[in-house]
Amino acid sequence: MDGERIGDGVTNGSAATLSRVRLGSREAEVAELLLAARAQAHAFGSAAVAGVRQSWLEPDADPTAALVDLISALEDVTSAAAALQARAVVELDRTRRAQEGEAGTKADQRGRGVAAEVALAARTSLVRGRTLMGFSKALCLEMPHTLHALATGRLSPWRSMLLVKESACLPREDRARLDNDLCANPEVLAGLGDRQVGNIARGWCARENAAAVVERRSRAEAERRVTLRPAPDTMAYLTALVPAAQGVAAFAALSKHADSARSSGDPRARGQVMADALIAGVTGQHEGTAPPVLVNLVMTDAALFHGDAEPAEVPGYGPVPAAVARELVGDAGRGAGAWVRRLYRAPDSGSLVAMDSRRRKVPKGLREFIDLRDASTCRVPWCDAPARHSDHVVPWAAGGPSSATDLQSTCEGHNYAKQAPGWAMRPHSEDRGVLQRHTVTTRTPSGHRYVSAAPPLPGGDVGAGTGRERARRLRDPFRSAAVEIDAREDPSPGEFALAEVLAGWAA
Repeated sequence: MDGERIGDGVTNGSAATLSRVRLGSREAEVAELLLAARAQAHAFGSAAVAGVRQSWLEPDADPTAALVDLISALEDVTSAAAALQARAVVELDRTRRAQEGEAGTKADQRGRGVAAEVALAARTSLVRGRTLMGFSKALCLEMPHTLHALATGRLSPWRSMLLVKESACLPREDRARLDNDLCANPEVLAGLGDRQVGNIARGWCARENAAAVVERRSRAEAERRVTLRPAPDTMAYLTALVPAAQGVAAFAALSKHADSARSSGDPRARGQVMADALIAGVTGQHEGTAPPVLVNLVMTDAALFHGDAEPAEVPGYGPVPAAVARELVGDAGRGAGAWVRRLYRAPDSGSLVAMDSRRRKVPKGLREFIDLRDASTCRVPWCDAPARHSDHVVPWAAGGPSSATDLQSTCEGHNYAKQAPGWAMRPHSEDRGVLQRHTVTTRTPSGHRYVSAAPPLPGGDVGAGTGRERARRLRDPFRSAAVEIDAREDPSPGEFALAEVLAGWAA
């Protein structure tokens, strides 16, 4: 693909920028581009914090017109930045694979960790990192007109994503025809909204290659799944992705059951009956009763016994009000069919140090402890995917011990990505007189380092000390969750020192 051709019409030197990244020109030029991008980001960020001052606007001109122009221009910047980011992602993948090929890595193993590296650089989850890499490859290698429309601001990043997504089922030559038919002429998609752009792309695919669309439908059925995510007021969204016919049938059955119950005098609302029937059908319990489950509950003794307002934590769900947590404990004590395992934190560091259970047979494996400490979520910065693996930070083969310090929870993708060449992880803690929360530093093949700390537990001692100290303690749990360290800084001698936070716990 000709980098100059794709950049035609892009203002303010963006064409040269795109061409430089695509052609992999001299390192000095890339460094110059990087400095310019950071300077522009700093300028925009400073202006956003300070606000738009009247002195910036033309004298004796309508300020609203200038502000509308500014909004439009910034949208162009957003689109151009997305196009340039796509170029950079593709070039990173190409360069990393070439480096690994020169190092003797097998062809089928090259590029294993690139998506994870992209996700860290973009400060997002691994799933979104993979999506960004797939989007970038399709855009830069197969859809030049769509890339050009994005770079010039005619398409937003999301509408470009819709075109890539809807054409994913097509072979390369058909995708090139869609790209030409829909994006070569600026008038085709001019003024269309998100839904209209998606509909046009779907219609084109169904008309030009119906077989590919039918095949994609069969693959989609294989991706059926059930997910759970928190909702406000200590509720949860239980979502099932199923074929349309099955979803309609299930909803119709629940609706019929609700209508029957209501006609028989059931005082519950129709939606309540449907929700209770769904849970009863899955768990085998009577409608409206709680199934026998084990609830892992992290809370302080003050919140449990003295009415303190410090929220509790339910791993896998998130924070719950202290009153609700006390209610859970009370229900368990009254034989409501639920068991509550209480977990304790060190008062100085906030580290999870022990657990007990009201259930007679309590799993005491170290793997479960790690999962509870890490809140059942991937520990890699910006990835909030559910934890699937509890694995060594330093590999066992490299001398990593099977201890709480050298284990962390990760999603499946990140656990595999860290095994790619050039990746390294080390647990460490800062020695400030007290043990810190479990912390891991991740070093990527490019030399960038990222630090993640275990999620903060309820009951931080934010009430003691001066006002400034209390503010720092309130802020630190959020600030320390994911920190990028300048790759040029040499690590201090103790940065990667292992700290046995819970030495001997397993025994």
